[in-house]
Amino acid sequence: MRRRLIATLFALLAPAAARAEPHDSFARIDAIDRASLVMTVEAGIVPRDLGARIARALDQVAADAARPGAERPDDYLRIEPLITAIAGPDATRMHSGRSRQDIIPTVLKLDQRDRLLDLAEALDKTRAALLDVAGREADTIVPAYTNGVQAQPTTLGHYLLGYAGALARDGDRLRETWARVNLSPLGAAALGTSSFPVDRVRLAGLLGFDAAVENSYDAGQLAPMDLGLELTGLSANLATTAGSFAQDLYAQYHQTRPWILLREGALTGPSSIMPQKRNPVALYSLRMKASDVVGAAQAFVIMAHNVDSGMPDYKRNQAEPPGRTVSEAAETCRRWTRVLDGLVIDRERAADEVAADYSTTTELADTLQREADVPFRLGHHFASELVSYGRSHDLRPADLPFTEVKRIYAEAAAGSGLKPDLPLDEARFRAALSARGMIDAAKGLGGPQAPEVRRMLAAARTRLDADRTWLADRRTALKEARTRLDAAFADLSRGP
Repeated sequence: MRRRLIATLFALLAPAAARAEPHDSFARIDAIDRASLVMTVEAGIVPRDLGARIARALDQVAADAARPGAERPDDYLRIEPLITAIAGPDATRMHSGRSRQDIIPTVLKLDQRDRLLDLAEALDKTRAALLDVAGREADTIVPAYTNGVQAQPTTLGHYLLGYAGALARDGDRLRETWARVNLSPLGAAALGTSSFPVDRVRLAGLLGFDAAVENSYDAGQLAPMDLGLELTGLSANLATTAGSFAQDLYAQYHQTRPWILLREGALTGPSSIMPQKRNPVALYSLRMKASDVVGAAQAFVIMAHNVDSGMPDYKRNQAEPPGRTVSEAAETCRRWTRVLDGLVIDRERAADEVAADYSTTTELADTLQREADVPFRLGHHFASELVSYGRSHDLRPADLPFTEVKRIYAEAAAGSGLKPDLPLDEARFRAALSARGMIDAAKGLGGPQAPEVRRMLAAARTRLDADRTWLADRRTALKEARTRLDAAFADLSRGP
């Protein structure tokens, strides 16, 4: 049992950073070098025959670094000597009009956009899981809470569609952020470009960027700061929503008879001493990862705050925020998806929890106004008095004696100018207090009534399909850009 618990915890809590990255800084600097070489030859900065020699050197350096156990430097100043050792000192002409002040932000942008697309994929999968459960549980009545107190009944489908809507907004923010991240700093040099005819637009296209960051000072000295804040803010926003969902479910485990649980097995863990425990390991794994994201986002704010422009504090490598924060947000989504896939719903228990309290009394006041022209505040006062009576006598709404209901209404109506007789018969009164009746009576846009839930579910699925298409298009565009870069580089390496 103890080994199982340890294994479960390790599997769920292993940091995302432990996974091998698909790319590294060496590979990104290599891509930058190849794009720079193609551009400098095209611009006449580097003679074509020298360009061919440099190209062959770049290929050799890349091949050497690809060998098992080989060093893969992550700093251009450590890579350049490897190139000149093969092609000679003239190979440094490739660096004309370039600086680590624009290389490093470009490496970060290449890294950030990969991580951002990985986050988009993980986010879309979480949204899909939310919609799947919402579709299955579209009519399942559950209690909903405000201020931590049972407020009104809704359906699980309606509730989950609310979270799907929040994540769809995160998707919108992600795509808006992408438009600013996928702009190239390369060619800005230290901060004021150079006297070489560097074609920054060509460099951007070769590396799959949509365009160049126009102002060369902004490109390397300011954009890394505010875009870092945008990326970490996006991640923290998503993580905060995930934490809210986790806490909603966590409250279930305070109940002796929860109505939403995790499926026993890989998502839960036993106690080493208490036989009854089925700890929701996947749930607190989700919550802790969300907290990691929020903490990392705040760390980047502190790094960037009150620092002169151009300082290295906010231009660190991808192991630090904001890159790590984006990857942690993607891991948060993956853990959230596992939780959603493992939910077990007890519909009868959820309905019983609603029936045990007075969360439908708003509809009683609404019904009195709508059908009997009783002012809302008077109807609300009557309903509140019913609640006080029922709770003091340990009665559920369905068990209220109708004679007492009529008496309480007469007392509430006294002095109002209304007749003391309750203007509802017993059947209508009890229907107004039923959870199903309240939900079905809802008419507003976005409410829990079945037609609206079906409409919102269909719209959310259509929106998700469009967002998946956007992601596929972005990845295709990056692959096509790499293919064009490789083709231009291969043509160059063949020589004049």
